[in-house]
Amino acid sequence: MEVKTFIANYREAFGEAAELPVVFWYSDILENQTEKVNGCFFKEMKKVREGRTISLNADTIGCGGGKFYTGFTDMPEHVPTFVSIKERYKQTPEMVTEYIERLGVPRAEKKYLHFARMDKIETFERVEGILFLATPDILSGLATWACFDNNSEDAVVSQFGSGCSTVVTQTVIENRKGGRSTFLGFFDPSVRPYFEPDILSYAIPMSRFKEMYQTMRNSCLFDTHAWAKIKERIKASPRPFPLS
Repeated sequence: MEVKTFIANYREAFGEAAELPVVFWYSDILENQTEKVNGCFFKEMKKVREGRTISLNADTIGCGGGKFYTGFTDMPEHVPTFVSIKERYKQTPEMVTEYIERLGVPRAEKKYLHFARMDKIETFERVEGILFLATPDILSGLATWACFDNNSEDAVVSQFGSGCSTVVTQTVIENRKGGRSTFLGFFDPSVRPYFEPDILSYAIPMSRFKEMYQTMRNSCLFDTHAWAKIKERIKASPRPFPLS
């Protein structure tokens, strides 16, 4: 797999107006000094979308949940109560605890978690997952492509969770077991203020992306009448980025 080849295919399929995806990976090497982020670390995604790499760890992630879901710490004791009583995302703290235990958040084995726009990397070798910040039209193409060679009911899934759990935790778990599911996210009201109102996250674990990379040009994204109409609409509605 070649990064430049995929970028060329992606731009041909979705048009130049489509934003390039983001990749994320763990390593022991500090790629870029990143200041501490108070609150949700997705505040820093604006920098990534502009072309800068960010390197996160337990010291730079200010949110206790963010530290936990990226694998840098154990679950803070206050999380079940906070998610239930304060945020009211689950009916009881016990439901939060049950969900987290069932999820099985893996501990990070490396010092840093990095995010970079895809055109800023040379190889997919270390990448855990690919994150698309997708409008409904782009998402329709991505989800249809994911189902092109996969009849499983979990080819595209949406589960409860914070932005960091639906993007990082679920994708990392799937990648490390060699799974084929892909993940819709950013339904969490706490993460939505940091992105445009028509953006959702769509994360593909590298285990699945390796397959989808090979099927892309055979899918509906190339040389079909239906997708051509959507592509023209994407082209006519360029993203007003960066955010103010």
